[in-house]
Amino acid sequence: MALHVEHELHRRRRSRNIGLAVVLAAFVALVFGLSVVKITQGDMMQGYDHRPQASMLPKDPNPPAANPAPVAAPGTPGAEQGAEP
Repeated sequence: MALHVEHELHRRRRSRNIGLAVVLAAFVALVFGLSVVKITQGDMMQGYDHRPQASMLPKDPNPPAANPAPVAAPGTPGAEQGAEP
């Protein structure tokens, strides 16, 4: 004769707990797998902080031409050097 007889309610709870453990383990494995794939691909690992980033913008096919003689802003030392008295 067994000292402790297991109730039918405990058997049902154990099966539910095992099922829940399997679901949680599958979820953890899925998140881990997706993290490993994202890290190994080496994509642009930049967060999105709601500001435009120059590295995310497409290249301009017609960039503006460089100014060969830039003009200094008024009130700066460079503007006053070129000014005639």
